[in-house]
Amino acid sequence: MTKAKLNSAPHWFDPRSGAPAISIQQHSVRERNFEPPRTNCFRIWSIEGGEGKFAVSSGSYEFAAGQLLFFVPYQQLKFAARSAWEATEIQFHANFLCVETFHAETGCSGALFNDLYGPPLVALNETARPQVADLLRQLAQEQREQATAYEDASLSLLKLLLIAATRQKTQQSLACSPDDRGFRHPLIAQLRELIEQHYCTLHTPKDYAELLHVTPKTLGRCVSEQLGKTLTDLIRERLLTHAKWQLLHTLRPVKEIARETGFKDEFYFSRLFKQETGVSPKFFREFETEIRGGSNLSMRFAPPSIRE
Repeated sequence: MTKAKLNSAPHWFDPRSGAPAISIQQHSVRERNFEPPRTNCFRIWSIEGGEGKFAVSSGSYEFAAGQLLFFVPYQQLKFAARSAWEATEIQFHANFLCVETFHAETGCSGALFNDLYGPPLVALNETARPQVADLLRQLAQEQREQATAYEDASLSLLKLLLIAATRQKTQQSLACSPDDRGFRHPLIAQLRELIEQHYCTLHTPKDYAELLHVTPKTLGRCVSEQLGKTLTDLIRERLLTHAKWQLLHTLRPVKEIARETGFKDEFYFSRLFKQETGVSPKFFREFETEIRGGSNLSMRFAPPSIRE
């Protein structure tokens, strides 16, 4: 078990350095404020003791024992615990498991890793907790022993973990009123549909307030209370999610992607992108394409209406 360090430098997975594409680590965090190093891996944190708040992108959420937290590559995490806490962290790169591809099989992307409209966590029930704990134990054992075909075994265990978490979150959504589709306020469900339809053309809170026939103040307060972020931040996150997809999977010029997402100033877009990811759009595209051997470039160009 390692003791966590504060404000560590970024850790970029690069297979050329011999780094493993998946790792599992136990954390015993004594500091109240803890900022893990930024990474280009997907991350799953299993909270096993303690409680507090964590911030990611522009949102702030509560965490407690019995939860799984899900983070996408290049995100900056900040934890503010109320006391010492324990967790197990899994990191894996798309070279090990491409979440976008696996999404087609299980729906885990969007439900777990790219849910802009809800907290990036799953609260495990009494049935799921021992199942998840056993999968984590087996993953740690595979990493420790590295027996024959341990990577294949680890991949299977990781998929089972993601499936279990997706099922758990789906059950929680179904338990909510069918009118709000899993959201605590029906206005958020309507807002989500509108943002998904218009995020490339409508960029202000006023635009969506008018479509929903409410005031910007009312809509903004609802988003803040329900999602822990501002409506402006929510719209910007959706635009950047689209931009990251385009940068990663196409060779469209950065200027064109910036213009498509409503940023007339390419340099402002680049500054905003670096603020969100820690790297420039150019580095993001070139580095990920190089370490993936070009496998991420599913198409040279993609239509603006493509859905991530």
